[in-house]
Amino acid sequence: MEVNYGKFDKVCRIIEENDFDKAKLIPILQAVQSEYRYLPEEILAFIASALNISPARVYGVATFFAHFTLKPKGKHIIKVCDGTACHVKKSTALIDAIKNKLNLKDKEHTTKDMLFTLETVSCLGACGLAPAIVMDEEVHGQVTSADVVRLIDKVIKEEEAQQ
Repeated sequence: MEVNYGKFDKVCRIIEENDFDKAKLIPILQAVQSEYRYLPEEILAFIASALNISPARVYGVATFFAHFTLKPKGKHIIKVCDGTACHVKKSTALIDAIKNKLNLKDKEHTTKDMLFTLETVSCLGACGLAPAIVMDEEVHGQVTSADVVRLIDKVIKEEEAQQ
């Protein structure tokens, strides 16, 4: 089996920028996730080796904090609030509209082209704007299914223009 060491170049840079300091594990993981949009298993093992700490410790930190993900996410993250206020205001209809628009089946959360990931969250802290979503860190309140589809179409159009 041939090992591609090139895929570790970015990780090496991140670890070096953090002075190989095991106390900086969380910032290292944050930077790696920012780079890859998730934490690949082989990268976690590499980080453990480079910092001379156990893989279990790195994995434990990566799985303890909700901010980290071990599964690939799309370039654009859509978070739909399904807390009480949003649920009462029909946030499930938004979820259904997004799944339909993005052709997400059953338990799929990320589109096959890795462009979008749909996440359902318990609360966005925007109850007065119910139903609310966050798309690429921008809050949208009192949205309808049609609004969500328009937002997705806008992102798709922008992505196509960049190609």
